[in-house]
Amino acid sequence: MNDLQRAILHAALPLVVFDGWSMKTLEAAATSCGLHPLDAKRAFPEGVMQAIECWTRDANVQMKETLTRDYHLDSMKIRERIATCVMLRLRQHNPHREAARRTAALLAMPWNAGLSAKLLYDTVDTMWRCAGDTATDFNFYSKRGLLAKVYLSTFMIWLNDDSENLADTEAFLKRRIEDVMQIQKFKAKMSGWMQRQSPVASH
Repeated sequence: MNDLQRAILHAALPLVVFDGWSMKTLEAAATSCGLHPLDAKRAFPEGVMQAIECWTRDANVQMKETLTRDYHLDSMKIRERIATCVMLRLRQHNPHREAARRTAALLAMPWNAGLSAKLLYDTVDTMWRCAGDTATDFNFYSKRGLLAKVYLSTFMIWLNDDSENLADTEAFLKRRIEDVMQIQKFKAKMSGWMQRQSPVASH
């Protein structure tokens, strides 16, 4: 994201809460920055969805930079690493929670399904890479699919969480991660049992 895009987006987020995402909102944001309204079109020639994509991808970059600078994920268990990534990502948007709600509603529209899936994948992929994931087989995709479900359900709790320091969101997230871990352990045990029972394994 370049400086022009960042300036306009920063000014747009408070306006999105009341006016929603539109080129008119981006133009008003440009004006509030002392820029010409046409600079909004220059910054986001592909329109509002490009602005949303820039905001999401920039949040992922910030998350990665903060995790690298301020956290020691390699000293944590994998579930703690993932929880840390998810909570940091949500806390980044805390000052703009209503804008995030508006964004989620827009991305939920059927005609935005492709971009929504792409942005969600980018987010969970960044989280797994920050957590040290090195999988290259089928687990690469299954891990991201599972985390996408965990992240989306936690995001919905976060949208309405007024507890101190997002305690309710964090508690929900930890339960969801624990549920996933138990399912994965069960699947691994069943896979091992089935292999031992197969005719090939008995020879």
